[in-house]
Amino acid sequence: MAQCVQSVQELIPDSFVPCVAALCSDEAERLTRLNHLSFAELLKPFSRLTSEVHMRDPNNQLHIIKNLKIAVSNIITQPPQPGAIRKLLNDVVSGSQPAEGSVANVITAGDYDLNISATTPWFESYRETFLQSMPASDHEFLNHYLACMLVASSGEAEPVEQFSKLSQEQHRIQHNNDYSYPKWFIPNTLKYYVLLHDVSAGDEQRAESIYEEMKQKYGTQGCYLLKINSRTSNRASDEQIPDPWSQYLQKNSIQNQESYEDGPCTITSNKNYDSNLLSLDGLDNEVKVDGLPNNFRAHPLQLDPSSDTSNSIDGPDHVKSTSSLHETKKANIGIIHGACLTLTDHDRIRQFIQEFTFRGLLPHIEKTIRQLNDQLISRKGLSRSLFSATKKWFSGSKVPEKSINELKNTSGLLYPPEAPELQIRKMADLCFLVQHYDLAYSCYHTAKKDFLNDQAMLYAAGALEMAAVSAFLQPGAPRPYPAHYMDTAIQTYRDICKNMVLAERCVLLSAEILKSQSKYSEAAALLIRLTSEDSDLRSALLLEQAAHCFINMKSPMVRKYAFHMILAGHRFSKAGQKKHALRCYCQAMQVYKGKGWSLAEDHINFTIGRQSYTLRQLDNAVSAFRHILINESKQSAAQQGSFLREYLYVYKNVSQLSPDGPLPQLPLPYINSSATRVFFGHDRRPADGEKQAATHISLDQEYDFESSQQWEELEEEVVALVNKGVIPSNFHPTQYCLNSYSDNSRFPLAVVEEPITVEVAFRNPLKVPLLLTDLSLLWKFQPKDFSGKDNEEVKELVTSEPEMIGTEVISEFLINSEESKVARLKLFPHHIGELHILGVVYNLGTIQGSVTVDGIGALPGCHTGKHSLSMSVRGRQDLEIQGPRLNNTKEEKTSIKYGPDRRLDPIITEEMPLLEVFFIHFPTGLLCGETRKAYVEFVNVSKCPLTGLKVVSKRPEFFTFGGNTAILTPLSPSASENCSAYKTVVTDSTSMCTALTSSASSVDFGIGIGSQPEVIPVPLPDTVLLPGASVQLPMWLRGPDEEGVHEINFLFYYESVKKQPKIRHRILRHTAVICTSRSLNVRATVCRSNSLEDEEGRGGNMLLFVDVENINTSEAGVKEFHIVQVSSSSKHWKLQKSVNLSENKDAKLASREKGKFCFKAIQFAAQSSEKYTFADIIFGNEQIISSASPCADFFYRSLSSELKKPQAQPSVHTEKQSVEDAVKLIQKCSEVDLNIVVLWKAYVVEDSKQLILEGQHHVILRTIGKEAFSYPQKQEPPEMELLKFFRPENTTVSSRPSVEQFSNLIKTSLHYPESFNHPFHQKSLCLVPVTLLLSNCSKADVDVIVDLRHKTTSPEALEIHGSFTWLGQTQYKLQLKSEEIHTLQLKACFVHTGVYNLGTPRVFAKLSDQVTVFETSQQNSMPALIIINNV
Repeated sequence: MAQCVQSVQELIPDSFVPCVAALCSDEAERLTRLNHLSFAELLKPFSRLTSEVHMRDPNNQLHIIKNLKIAVSNIITQPPQPGAIRKLLNDVVSGSQPAEGSVANVITAGDYDLNISATTPWFESYRETFLQSMPASDHEFLNHYLACMLVASSGEAEPVEQFSKLSQEQHRIQHNNDYSYPKWFIPNTLKYYVLLHDVSAGDEQRAESIYEEMKQKYGTQGCYLLKINSRTSNRASDEQIPDPWSQYLQKNSIQNQESYEDGPCTITSNKNYDSNLLSLDGLDNEVKVDGLPNNFRAHPLQLDPSSDTSNSIDGPDHVKSTSSLHETKKANIGIIHGACLTLTDHDRIRQFIQEFTFRGLLPHIEKTIRQLNDQLISRKGLSRSLFSATKKWFSGSKVPEKSINELKNTSGLLYPPEAPELQIRKMADLCFLVQHYDLAYSCYHTAKKDFLNDQAMLYAAGALEMAAVSAFLQPGAPRPYPAHYMDTAIQTYRDICKNMVLAERCVLLSAEILKSQSKYSEAAALLIRLTSEDSDLRSALLLEQAAHCFINMKSPMVRKYAFHMILAGHRFSKAGQKKHALRCYCQAMQVYKGKGWSLAEDHINFTIGRQSYTLRQLDNAVSAFRHILINESKQSAAQQGSFLREYLYVYKNVSQLSPDGPLPQLPLPYINSSATRVFFGHDRRPADGEKQAATHISLDQEYDFESSQQWEELEEEVVALVNKGVIPSNFHPTQYCLNSYSDNSRFPLAVVEEPITVEVAFRNPLKVPLLLTDLSLLWKFQPKDFSGKDNEEVKELVTSEPEMIGTEVISEFLINSEESKVARLKLFPHHIGELHILGVVYNLGTIQGSVTVDGIGALPGCHTGKHSLSMSVRGRQDLEIQGPRLNNTKEEKTSIKYGPDRRLDPIITEEMPLLEVFFIHFPTGLLCGETRKAYVEFVNVSKCPLTGLKVVSKRPEFFTFGGNTAILTPLSPSASENCSAYKTVVTDSTSMCTALTSSASSVDFGIGIGSQPEVIPVPLPDTVLLPGASVQLPMWLRGPDEEGVHEINFLFYYESVKKQPKIRHRILRHTAVICTSRSLNVRATVCRSNSLEDEEGRGGNMLLFVDVENINTSEAGVKEFHIVQVSSSSKHWKLQKSVNLSENKDAKLASREKGKFCFKAIQFAAQSSEKYTFADIIFGNEQIISSASPCADFFYRSLSSELKKPQAQPSVHTEKQSVEDAVKLIQKCSEVDLNIVVLWKAYVVEDSKQLILEGQHHVILRTIGKEAFSYPQKQEPPEMELLKFFRPENTTVSSRPSVEQFSNLIKTSLHYPESFNHPFHQKSLCLVPVTLLLSNCSKADVDVIVDLRHKTTSPEALEIHGSFTWLGQTQYKLQLKSEEIHTLQLKACFVHTGVYNLGTPRVFAKLSDQVTVFETSQQNSMPALIIINNV
């Protein structure tokens, strides 16, 4: 139970006090009425004695009474109606609420921290009023009148006669059988005569003389002169006198209902008491809790405790109409009580009570106790034995049992008033009232036995109850509190006597006693046991106290506390005590909150919402309903639907209270703020027929970190080129789409008149669909002039000004149950300045009829838009995005700090040009190396001219706009006939084998010295694109050399003609996806020619071997490939002629066929560093001019991308510079700079039509003798090596040229007749002259050793070479100067005819300043065969 102001030792004596009746004459009543008080009310504040009182018990022992209080009340001849009591108790509880600033107790139990109100003043008020308003009953005498004050005024004509009348009236009420109420303790009631004297108006001497007369007649102990009204009421304002009455009168005790009567004789009859009270009992009337209407008819089984005979509630003569009483009560508010009384008068009243108690009441009680004690002692033997004898006599036969039973009612036997058992009970009650608990206990104990013997259950229960209380209150606690007495009493009252009022009193007292002994568990069980359906108010209060018992235990039972608080709240609600119900639910909520009891939490929040709404605490109601909706609810769809409708209904009422106030925050749907994306720019136009728009950026694309890095690199590349190789310090990559991955630390830049799209991610957590209507963005805009002067006018929320910012409104946006959905909302800025996007604003509602939550579908014809709204409220949700966590400095790492996220705060800048790019006839599939012509259309859709248009791509070899020559040279007629991408010239067939040459400079094709091949300027006419203008340019494409799917990124860069301070340039992205399939595979090798003819170029002859293989698998429908032309391109070499031996002119390759070509190449003097000479060898009848666009473009692009690849340069670690030079010289020997372009046509059958595709492959030859390929070779992954855990001893290895490079130093050539005729029969030895030519290919001096001895002397080897020998010197040592040719004349000697290989001389070479010697491998490459004939 909660803490109380009074301890139980104070509470019980204050609840059971001696009762005194007051009977006043009309005049006396009038005197007290001047103070707006009745006589009984006048005495109330002074009814507690200020000093101890002494009296003697029957054994003549002195007994001290402390803090004695008496209760004076006007005589009422009608027992109080149960309904009136119930109404009063209801008012008392509702009138007592927790104080506004009261400090709550904080209780920590386990992981709960609860704020609980420590005291429950409403319960204490209820208990006090309940105990005071208990009707008197016959089985106990505690609240029977012990005395009666007869009050008359000194101003009356005959006061003494008036006293006689009053005395007779009292006697009539007590002894006449017409009045069963009030109850009197003993027949001989003490009468105390009080003469009221009005000091301000009356005659004091007369009063004194009357008092003397009274003393003569009634004795000094039996009368009193009370002087009051020392001042007149109109002087009340002069001095402030305290008002001790208000606290008593506000409690409105049940006796006050008659206190406004003028006198005892004007008792009016009111048969319609019920109906009058019903009109007052509005709360109980509305809430029919028990299934019975809440009027004042008692429970059919409940006995009226007020009387034995008349059980009727419509009993006779109630005092006054309650409605008039109610009005009087209303009028009483603000009335000053005791206005004619001074502080002296207060003291006089206090003195009067003291005198009355000391001289009148206590002596009377003492005398009565003695009398009763004597009676009992004297009659004990006789009556006890007589009574038991009577019993035995009656019980001799079984018949008299009935007669005893006839005396019983449902609560057992009824005793006559003079029965000795009742005398014991009377004595016990008297002792209890004067706090003589020892004697009281023994008397109760005795009476209890007698009553139980007689089966008088009501009497026995009463004795048990009081015996238990007396035992507890005994000084020194000689015996423990007999709780089982109380349990028996409660059970008897409740089950046998059906008297819940008495049972309730027992429970209230016993629980308080148990609480004082810290037996909270027993107290809680007791309180819960008395909760029943017959009274919601009682059940609610007791359940609440039980909850407090659970929380006050040594180890608090928090969940039990919460559960019983919920039960109490429910009962309070049924009893109409809405405020208390709400308080109970709120206190219980602390326990259930956030612990995963979601359904319980929903129930509590729903109830709190409902109760708050009823009490017009609308904000609380909204917040409670909000909680139900935003937690991940486990409720069914129907329940969620009803919660949502309830919430909307409450919300609507709240918003109607302040229609002009700020928009409220709505809890639904959830918004994932960090997933908000912002896109600056127009939506992409879809493809239009053959026109395909650039992909650019859109909100439909997923974010990819790698690709965004690639785009940034491309942009940096082009910006660096524009700014002469340096990226400006203030450069930031352009971001058109901002999301949680982008860098949002700076204010983004948006362009005026270009839309801003905000994508908001909504999620509906409920199982019912949500319909958002009139959904738009909420923003704040500050117009600014960035040119200098600030326009300080700040317009907050200028949503009503569309000329600044246009706002798109989505009329209906439906989010289905548990769906995540994004809404794209647009703003159209029409003015420069700073924009802040704050959030979204919308009407929240549900669809009617989509989920038939109420079991009723939507009504036909009530659809407004696509969906029909049941109810909606307007509100907002803010978009608050938390920036990235900072983690750079030490301070940031140790604390949690977040950077800004400014994606919703764009700066609107001045107009910029806007480019749109369309691709026409752009292919999606190509053969590797295939060339195709397409067109690109550039459109300026803004109002500003644009310039400086460039395109940058990581794959420049994929496309070209043509070189400078492309615009000058129109396509030849034959090319346009065949739709060829190439520029062609018809040739005659005779020139087939010889080369046609032309030259071109790489500068013409944008591949200059030091330029970046990736950045390609777009050749716009006049370099400017005016507003609204469009330009179509041809674009040649070449399929990448690797098969598969290729994503090729183009970034178009452009600037405004007028320079802007904020935005320097703009970009447009396009990703082309090309699928390539296999076509041809070209391999080429180049080797030195052995022949020394045409020696103008000093050994400048090469043989070029080209292998072309058709590796196309026929899925692309390619029938065959024709090699139409092979061209060379080089600064030093050119193809001279084809040396194919076969006469087959057309080079056709069907699937998987391979063709071999051999060409002769010759060296020439370079014209300039950038001039390339193109030589074309034609296999058809049309020459493709390889030095023109697009053939040369693609060649240059592939060349530049090849050059970009890292060349495997041997690392040089030698000390001497000479070694390095030598190495370079040797390496240069084997280098060649020759590039081959193979042009082909492919015949494709598609949809029974034959198409001709064309293309080109490039082979770049760098080294003599090394095979080169047209497609990139796959690198074999190196084999795993074991880890070495030691350092290599010597890391500096002197670099040497490879054997291969050395072998190319010297070119050797043997000159001899192919066949030689010799008459062996004449001369047995045949001598043949042979010339050995040695040519130094390098620019250095070379030492040469020619060794003519055969390598091996084994017989097998001799067989191979044939037996011939060289005559003369076997070894020559020579030194060849730079590029010198030396001739050696040799002689070979033969003895037989046959075919011999003369290629046996071994040539060794070394650089003059080097030591190492290497053998040249030149002569081993081809046999030098000679035929020796005999003639």
